[in-house]
Amino acid sequence: MTSHGEFNWNELQTHHAEEVIEFYRETIGWQFRAEKMPSGGTYWIGLSGGKPVCGVLALKASEESRTDDRWVTYVHIDDLDDAISRIRDSGGQVLKTPWVVPGVGRVAWIRDPGGAEIGWVTPEN
Repeated sequence: MTSHGEFNWNELQTHHAEEVIEFYRETIGWQFRAEKMPSGGTYWIGLSGGKPVCGVLALKASEESRTDDRWVTYVHIDDLDDAISRIRDSGGQVLKTPWVVPGVGRVAWIRDPGGAEIGWVTPEN
């Protein structure tokens, strides 16, 4: 369990899920558990010593031209609405307004003043 301001989750968004899963199995020994997403796709949970350490999201072919494979980080935010209300005045930008991820919590995607993108999440209890 994380607290406000701590890194909450890391996720690999990739067009090559099977290849990268095998890569991380072979190189650092992670195991992976498949979970069905509400959208019908599969989300892979990376495990180290049985503990969840990351997720792998397979991007659809139609998204290939939109983004390269990348690791993304999510930070625990106690009050997502309050934090978002202060973004623009602080020089940031909301890229994707909050949405609910079942079993996870409310998530938003933002860009800081330097141009770096990061996810903010208010986890479910």
